[in-house]
Amino acid sequence: MKSAQRAVLILAACEMEKSHLEFEGELLAPLSESDWKKYRGFGEVVFNTGMTGYQEILTDPSYAGQMVVMTYPHIGNTGINSLDSESHEIQCSGLIVHELSQDSPHWQKSASLRETLQKNSVPILTGVDTRLLTRRLRSTGVTRGIICRIEDRPSAIQFLKSPPIPHADEADWLSRASQKPSDYSALADSRFHIVALDFGIKMGLLTELRTRGCSVTLLPATSSLEEILFHQPDGVFLSNGPGDPSKAVQATQTLRSLLGKIPIFGVCMGHQVLAQALGGRTYKLKFGHRGCNQPVLDTRTGRVEISSHNHGYSVDSSSLPSRVRITHSHLQDHSVEGLRWDPSHDSTQPKAPAFSVQYHPEARPGPHDSAYCFEEFIADMESWRKMRDTSASNQKKKPRADLSRDVSL
Repeated sequence: MKSAQRAVLILAACEMEKSHLEFEGELLAPLSESDWKKYRGFGEVVFNTGMTGYQEILTDPSYAGQMVVMTYPHIGNTGINSLDSESHEIQCSGLIVHELSQDSPHWQKSASLRETLQKNSVPILTGVDTRLLTRRLRSTGVTRGIICRIEDRPSAIQFLKSPPIPHADEADWLSRASQKPSDYSALADSRFHIVALDFGIKMGLLTELRTRGCSVTLLPATSSLEEILFHQPDGVFLSNGPGDPSKAVQATQTLRSLLGKIPIFGVCMGHQVLAQALGGRTYKLKFGHRGCNQPVLDTRTGRVEISSHNHGYSVDSSSLPSRVRITHSHLQDHSVEGLRWDPSHDSTQPKAPAFSVQYHPEARPGPHDSAYCFEEFIADMESWRKMRDTSASNQKKKPRADLSRDVSL
């Protein structure tokens, strides 16, 4: 096992901190400037408040280009297993912890956290005062950061000031995160066929849909309206993903054309893109919501659910048109956590509804308070199918015009 080296996390200067900040620790893997150019040891520094679920966090595509600070002090005590990954690789640019477990005697363990990150060339910085670091990020906002050996500090500071690669917010993460088109069969009796637009989807979301009798066709987020409708889906699912939602211009335009044609359900990035398609705007949060212990109010029922989050952007409530209903609100900052559009209430012609939530109802990791969102999507597809069939039946029953009559004026 490779020995640790004294190292430092350097945070870029910001409005509140006129000079960069440094947090020392121990680096458990080699790191060079060539790694920084691959977003290894360089990226946006964010924090996650969850006590568990580090494997799901590290493999979540929404963390692409980000270095994750775990606020819980002791990380790695259950190792890594073959069941809990949300994608096929480590997605984050680095892991920053107070203490990394040296032992992980869990019955499902296939490798240690340290071994897995080193195998994937993802730097681990341990021995950091993560409490102080998190307080700094909360007060100054998330910012760029870089991990380096003590002796490489000068070159790291220069790289941080003038990086030769785009900032995490500016990189084209959507095209990197989208997978090739693929099909997933239902894990129960097949009831519906769904097209999922892949902004960087978690495997847990696919599993939740499939266990409810949905076969899923996964398409890139840049798919056209014609490509989506070609598959004749019963519903369209919009996945989570990394980056700035305002850069998903093509997907926003496609969704705008899709509204009303097929039931739509969006999660995380999908929620933000749907809001943009409905006429809303998005903005960047100061430090985001990341963790499996976030309180959300369902404004329709008054019920509070503890939910799993991973996002740095939010929907501007003041930008949403009146026909869009805000269904969920975050209890800490009152940001928009869910919305719904029911066009059939305002139209004589049946149109399919659309809804979304900012958080992760599949809860990997996290509590299962929000699993009902998938049932809501199923109910929308069932209602739309009945409404569509009824409309088609009524069209057939309409009396034909008497073409023998003279209708000239």
